[in-house]
Amino acid sequence: MTAHNPGRFWRSGDAEPGALAGERVAVLGYGNLGRALALNLRDVAARDGSIGQLVVGNVEDEYAGQARRDGFTVLAIEEAVTGSDVVLILLPDEVIPDLFSGSIAPHLSPGAAILMASGYNLAYGLVSAPQGVDVLLLAPRMGGEHVRGRFQSGEGFLAYGSVEQDASGKALARLLGIADAAGALKAGVLELDARREADLDLFVEQTIGAVIGVTVMSAFTLGVEAGIPPEAMVLEMYMSGEMETVFRAFRERGFFPASEVHGPTAMYGGFVRTMELMLSDLPARFRQTLEDISSGEFAQRFQAEREAGYPSLTQALSMAGEQDPIAQPIAQAEARVRSLLGIKQQEAGR
Repeated sequence: MTAHNPGRFWRSGDAEPGALAGERVAVLGYGNLGRALALNLRDVAARDGSIGQLVVGNVEDEYAGQARRDGFTVLAIEEAVTGSDVVLILLPDEVIPDLFSGSIAPHLSPGAAILMASGYNLAYGLVSAPQGVDVLLLAPRMGGEHVRGRFQSGEGFLAYGSVEQDASGKALARLLGIADAAGALKAGVLELDARREADLDLFVEQTIGAVIGVTVMSAFTLGVEAGIPPEAMVLEMYMSGEMETVFRAFRERGFFPASEVHGPTAMYGGFVRTMELMLSDLPARFRQTLEDISSGEFAQRFQAEREAGYPSLTQALSMAGEQDPIAQPIAQAEARVRSLLGIKQQEAGR
């Protein structure tokens, strides 16, 4: 087990020049994040030759076709892994366990490195890496389209990272080399081990994310029932952009100091309702959620969900569809506001 130093930030100056010189890098999976990272790495390699060779490993599907159109050499996953020095495993979390033991691990060269963009499979024992390879984590804190866009703008993107296993003696140099070429060190990489990264990611998704979802749906329904126009509800909650400025103030000024940007009425009302929620069973429910995640029980249920053909996920997607009785009024209100304001609806990224 590699020792970690939580709280340490790596920046551009921490990368060792030439850390990846002459090394073959394979990107497994050409979806949203895979494409972004592959393009970023190729741009850097073309500029300074810091990477020996870059290939994409993917099954034969639309993503493989996109990779070829983008000019990459596309190989079967086993072929991409064979002979590669650094293998970026950017496949869906729940797919990796099935492929790892047969298509990835047996084809790794001694002293090679695998890098994952999520600690999920490492944290909950869903994959077991061979002893003779480096195991790295580089987890961007945003989706692939922003990873690519911020690289192109020169901003870079924030990420978590760690060395989980150092078999070669150069695992950290490799991690920082990939992070630097991908654009993460421009903004900064916070050292965080795979277990904490996975627990944190799932915990925030299943607490803050869930509460925001329930809040939006409940407030919309109750507000419309009280006679508030649906267009005003979606505008007030998120379409005006006001909520984005709130979260930006959290980032720029700090969570508590940001409250000063609101007037006394908002501060007083927010304080009173926050105290009421803190005295409810919400904190206890959050604690139960974290225990379920950290115990690995959630990961096991999700693997069972995949094996069963995603019945719950299918139900969730149908509920999010615009024909759902709950989703339809919100979607219609959003469409009217976009039409009135001349805003084009953005397509979801892959």
